[in-house]
Amino acid sequence: METEQSTVLYEAVAGDISSLIRSGTLAPGERVPSVRRLSRQRGVSVSTVVQAYRVLEDRGLIEARPQSGYYVRPQQRVLQEPSVSAPPRTPQLVGVHALVSRVLESAQATGMVPLGTAIPYAELVPTAKLRRILTDVARRMPDTIATYSLPPGRDELRRQIALRARDYGVRLEANEVVVTNGCVEAVNLCLRAVAKPGDVVALESPTYFGLLQIIESLGMKALEVPTHPRSGISLDALELAIERQRVKACLLMPTVSNPLGSTMSEAAKNRLVKMLADRGVPLIEDAVYSALHFGPVQPRAAKAYDRAGNVLLCSSFTKTLAPGLRVGWVAPGRYFEKVQMLKFISSVGVSDLLQVTIASFLENGGYDRLLRTLRKTYESQVRLFTQAVSRYFPAGTKVTRPTGGYVLWVEMPGGTDALELYERALAERISLSPGQMFSASNRYRNCLRLNCGIPWSQQTEDVLRRVGELAAECVRPGFS
Repeated sequence: METEQSTVLYEAVAGDISSLIRSGTLAPGERVPSVRRLSRQRGVSVSTVVQAYRVLEDRGLIEARPQSGYYVRPQQRVLQEPSVSAPPRTPQLVGVHALVSRVLESAQATGMVPLGTAIPYAELVPTAKLRRILTDVARRMPDTIATYSLPPGRDELRRQIALRARDYGVRLEANEVVVTNGCVEAVNLCLRAVAKPGDVVALESPTYFGLLQIIESLGMKALEVPTHPRSGISLDALELAIERQRVKACLLMPTVSNPLGSTMSEAAKNRLVKMLADRGVPLIEDAVYSALHFGPVQPRAAKAYDRAGNVLLCSSFTKTLAPGLRVGWVAPGRYFEKVQMLKFISSVGVSDLLQVTIASFLENGGYDRLLRTLRKTYESQVRLFTQAVSRYFPAGTKVTRPTGGYVLWVEMPGGTDALELYERALAERISLSPGQMFSASNRYRNCLRLNCGIPWSQQTEDVLRRVGELAAECVRPGFS
C-alpha cells in the first residue's frame, strides 16, 4: 500500500509540473523549482520529487544541468545525421601535420576553452588514488625507479591487460601483449611491422588525425573509405577498394571511432576480419575508446573473431584512467616478434614505475567502477552538447549520434569554412578542431569535432552559443 501511495504521489507531482510547462507558465529554458523547495511546497519527501523529475526527464520535458538544477527543456530542432562519407577512390599522400600542430599548440594557450582537444577533464581522473599507489610502489619497489625493463613489458601489467581483454571477447595470454608509450606508439609500431614507405593503408573517412600523422611520418599513402556515422566503415566499399588497390594494411576503429563515434555490428566485424584474412591484409584495430561504449554490454572487438593472428589490437589507458601516464599496449598476433623488436629500437621500454602503478590500480583500484562513472558522465555530456548544437548552430547543421566516447562530429551547412570558424573562435579564446584535420584529401571543410569532455556549465553553454553565432557568420550565401 505504501508503494502504491508513493507512486501516486510522484506521478501527481510530475503531472502538475507537466501542466505548468504545457501551459507556458514554466517557459523553455526556465529553471523549475529545486527539489527541496518543491518538497516543502508539496509536503512530500525529497525522494518523491526526485522520482517525479526523473519521469519528466524521461518524457523530454526537463533536463538536469550539473551544479545548476533542473530546467525546462527548450524546443529542439531534430538534427539529421551526416550522410555516409564519399572520399576519393585513389590513395593520397598525407599532409595534415602542419595544421594539426598549429591547432594543438594554440589549444595549449592559457585561458583557452578546449573544445578542440579530446582530453578528459581533471576531475574525472582518480589522481589521488593513483598518487598513493605510485608512492607506495616507489617505496616498496625502488628498483622500478633505479632500472628499466625491456619489451614486451612488466608481467604484472601484461596479466591485467590479458584479463581485461576478455571484456571485449578476446582471449589473450599475458605473453601475447607488448606494453607501449600510449596507443599512438602502438599503432606506429604496428604500421612499421606490416607496411613500408609508399604502401597504401585503408582507413575510415573521416578518421582520427593522429593516425593520419603516423601515415604521413612513415611516407605511406592513405586510402579513405566511405564510412557511415553510426555503423562504421562500408565493407562493400572496402572490399572494392582492396580489389582495385594494393592495400597493405587496414587501420580502423571498429568500436567507438574517433571522430564519428560509430560502432560496427558484431556481424560486420566478423565479416571484416574474415575478408581481410582471406586476402592477407592485416588489420590494425585501434580500440582506445572501446571501454567508453554507452551500451549495457561491452561490444566484442574485431580481434575476438581473429583465428589467424591477422589482427593487431591496440589500446591504452589514456582516455579512461590517466592521460598523463601515457601507457598503452598492443596484442600484435603473428607480428609479435617484429613489433617487440621495433619497440626496443624505437624507445626501449616503458617506465616500470608507471607500469606497476597501473597494474596495481587495475587489480585493486576500482577500475570497473571508474568506467561506469565515465560512461554515464560522457553520455550525459554528449546529450547536452548535442542539444546546444541544435539550439545555437545554423539551420541545416547535422550532428552524429555517438555510440560512446566524448567527441561529437558536427557538419555545418555547405559553404561554411571550418578553418575560418577556427580562426574566429581562436580570437575569442575558444579552441576548435576543423574537419580538414581528419582527412588526407582535405575534405570536411564544413565540419568540426567538438570535445564533450569538458564539464557542462552555464559558461560551456554560452561558449557553444557563441561558436554557433560565429558559424552562422561563416556560412557563404548561395550554398545549401
